[in-house]
Amino acid sequence: MNDEDLRLAPRTRAADLLAWAAGQDRAPVAEAPLRTVLALLELGEGRMHDGWPELTSDAVEHLLYERLHLYVQPAPEEDPFAYGEAVRLLVDHQRAVKRLNAKRQERLHAEAEWQGEVAVGLLRRADLVTWPRLYAVLLHAHGVDVGDPAAVRDWLAGFAGLDEEERLAGYGALGPTGWLDEPDEQGWGPGRVLSVGMATDGARRLLEQGLMRRSYRNLAELNALGRPMPEELTGGFEEFEAAAAEAALDLLGDWTVPGLPRLLVEEFPELAPEPGAAEIDAYLAQLPAEDSKEEPEAAAEEPAE
Repeated sequence: MNDEDLRLAPRTRAADLLAWAAGQDRAPVAEAPLRTVLALLELGEGRMHDGWPELTSDAVEHLLYERLHLYVQPAPEEDPFAYGEAVRLLVDHQRAVKRLNAKRQERLHAEAEWQGEVAVGLLRRADLVTWPRLYAVLLHAHGVDVGDPAAVRDWLAGFAGLDEEERLAGYGALGPTGWLDEPDEQGWGPGRVLSVGMATDGARRLLEQGLMRRSYRNLAELNALGRPMPEELTGGFEEFEAAAAEAALDLLGDWTVPGLPRLLVEEFPELAPEPGAAEIDAYLAQLPAEDSKEEPEAAAEEPAE
């Protein structure tokens, strides 16, 4: 076991997979989507073998249909179909190292192809965005250099100076200009903002729990090898939770715009509100009786305590 495995964030074997693909004279797969796919699979609930995720139909569906759209926002020049291609590359590699038989390889290949196409559609749906994804789209739409942290911060500061109606209009403009599909006939309003906040909170909590599960899994392996717990992991549970929250923000930045999720949480929370029970109840209370029966939908289920 490598000590690097004790870090909260996954240390994927993307480089090994790319090297294997090159040795097979395969068409290249983009590295960033490949790393994202491997990381999300490792942070799921499936098993790992020698640093590789165990591939099943449920794991592929969980990744491409249920999780990818919570976290990933490709840049305009990036191909969203690359995530399905990355899964298919992993399927073929696992067949080559005899983790899959030919029948399972064929089935998973087909599932990854059509689920990858579904994922591309989900990434365009405005009703499924989280705040990091939405602001990543806004930054790209406004031509901000997302590789310049100062430029990202300055644009967010300017957007924070707008009133609520102007910000809602900014979100709504992403549909007619082709950056996202229209959310629904009601467009952008307080209910939609509430839904995005709930989805963001749920998605980040799921990611934090995945990071902690990964650490527990690796610690169990460490103990099985008879090695002591490393000093940096001997603190209290609250410290562990805080470390997972920090690692989650960094990963969310890797998958959208570097540093953006942290800026939204730490410097511009008014741009990305995540409502609690009181805010949700207050919103529902001011709705007409027939409308208040349906709570705003969230893109991610709240993880169990």
